[in-house]
Amino acid sequence: MSLPTPTADAAAGERFKNRTPIPAPTPAYLARASPSPLAVDKALYDAVQKADRVLVQDFTLPIRSGRAWEVPEGCIVRISTPEGPQVGDLNIWNRHNPRERFWASRTRQLHQTHLTTHDRLWSCLPYMRPLATIIHDTLSAYGTDEHGGRVHDLLGTRCDPYINAVLSGDGDAGYDFHCHSNLVRAVMKWGLTEGDVHDVLNVFQVTGLDGRGRYYMSPCPAESGDYIEFLAEQDLLMALSTCPGGDLSAWGFGADNEAEMLKCCCPLRVQVYELEDKEFLARSGWKPAEVANYKGRHGIDIPEGEGAKTVST
Repeated sequence: MSLPTPTADAAAGERFKNRTPIPAPTPAYLARASPSPLAVDKALYDAVQKADRVLVQDFTLPIRSGRAWEVPEGCIVRISTPEGPQVGDLNIWNRHNPRERFWASRTRQLHQTHLTTHDRLWSCLPYMRPLATIIHDTLSAYGTDEHGGRVHDLLGTRCDPYINAVLSGDGDAGYDFHCHSNLVRAVMKWGLTEGDVHDVLNVFQVTGLDGRGRYYMSPCPAESGDYIEFLAEQDLLMALSTCPGGDLSAWGFGADNEAEMLKCCCPLRVQVYELEDKEFLARSGWKPAEVANYKGRHGIDIPEGEGAKTVST
């Protein structure tokens, strides 16, 4: 097989130099009506957020740690920054079936690269239903900054010791408190393993893509008391890591950067609330999310695929 030559590469570049302008693209997934699975009933969810509530769980995650907790359906979860800016890495599962878990890439397709109020966090196949819906976000006004960055990131994923070893070349560096590791420890008491930890929602994290499409992170804009709230659309297990990069203003790899990153770390607080009026959601027409209503067989009766069927006829 012959390899492309520099001349061929140049010719390929010429091919697109005078291409016909492409019309502005339309988002692939749009809600055609409201309410819909994608465009929630905003009045309902706003009413839920404002309804009287009772605090049932309240704890603080120290810096560079992780913790998991249960959330019954219909409860509200608030994650906040009690002492200043701090990024958190969030995982979510169906409490009764950990195979159903948060699907970051599909959520990104259905909504946007960075989430805010009224966006939903969707589960993986074959379940394909909301796990939670964001009902309030004190950073929603951040919008898009001068570099194109936005907050509550779905572009990236959790930091982990494996890529750290790859980039540093030191497999024995021994740092065990990356977000991946924090989440692994957090879910062990629930009978889950490292393989259950998955791509995250990076709460309070500002990210974007530069002019060459490369991922970047900017300092967290949260102040003391900022928060994001979720309504649990089913019984959930949630896990959160307080990122060892803190607010990411001094993010980097290697021992030389460790002391500066440590200065940027703050705790995160988690509060779980029940609605005071137990019948509020039912009266409002809300019900727990249902599994996607697909009843097909994935073409298993024609294992060679649809093309084979076309040829045979």
